[in-house]
Amino acid sequence: MPGQDMNKQWLDDAREVLRMEAGAIDAVSAALSDDFCRAVKAILDLDGRLVVVGMGKSGIIAQKIAATFASTGTPAFFVHAAEAQHGDLGMITRQDAVLAFSHSGETAEVIGLLPVIKRMGVPLIAVTGKKNSSLARHAEMVLHVDVSQEACPMNLAPTASTTASLALGDALAVVVLQQRGFSPEDFAMFHPAGSLGLKLMRVEELMHKGKALPMVAQDAPLKDAIMTMSSHRLGVTGVQQDGRLVGCLTDGDLRRILESGELELARPVAEVMHCSPLTIAAGHLASEAVHLMEERKITTLFVLDDDGAVGGVVHLHDLLQAGEA
Repeated sequence: MPGQDMNKQWLDDAREVLRMEAGAIDAVSAALSDDFCRAVKAILDLDGRLVVVGMGKSGIIAQKIAATFASTGTPAFFVHAAEAQHGDLGMITRQDAVLAFSHSGETAEVIGLLPVIKRMGVPLIAVTGKKNSSLARHAEMVLHVDVSQEACPMNLAPTASTTASLALGDALAVVVLQQRGFSPEDFAMFHPAGSLGLKLMRVEELMHKGKALPMVAQDAPLKDAIMTMSSHRLGVTGVQQDGRLVGCLTDGDLRRILESGELELARPVAEVMHCSPLTIAAGHLASEAVHLMEERKITTLFVLDDDGAVGGVVHLHDLLQAGEA
């Protein structure tokens, strides 16, 4: 096990790396210019897609930024600069724009794409640390990654520069998504799987509807309500009149009726139902349904459509299975 002195040295070294990388991001922030705004507008005005290119460590950053744009409403994809020179360049059309990452601005594989990009008249946005580089000179917009010192003690391994490039790409993507008015519902559409998508699912995607919706008329006998509740196995049945929810009957209500000794199966369900069942709009997030159920200590919510008619019912178990609670 290392001694205390060695532990302290390691922590000091780690904090110095983090300080330098945070400083690199601050420098990029201070260097932002009108070219950043022009790049935002160029991406917003695209009829095609944003093609993100890079090589090596910059290529890894470029791939992540392409994924961020694609998942937030901007059609985008990554093209490996070397593969582009062997056929993949055919994926770029005249309706597209190119976002190129190269810290030196002289990466041979990236520079080799410039003649075709310029011939096609495709807008070029450069993310580079060298304003006077070949890439910067041929780009319509230059996003300067103003990093003079890497966190690597030899000033060789891309560290601070890649962190700053990643942050700059994220800033570009976030400003674009904000201008598009990208919403949580839009995000859910692009993330149908995984915990992010599940947390952004809407109630209408998880509710029981149609024949799976337990409903009886308000003049139905209690016996029919019990049979409906039993067959649907949700612990509740809604009571409606002219398509409108006027009440509900739960398994807890049945227990109380049984304990009272006043169980009359022919009695109209309207006489024993809850007259003000809790509801939620179909377009609300499933997480909002969970919050309401936990707050009111219930397990089901009836779902209303835009016209106030009953569209379905959602159960806490459905939300648990979907990862919402």
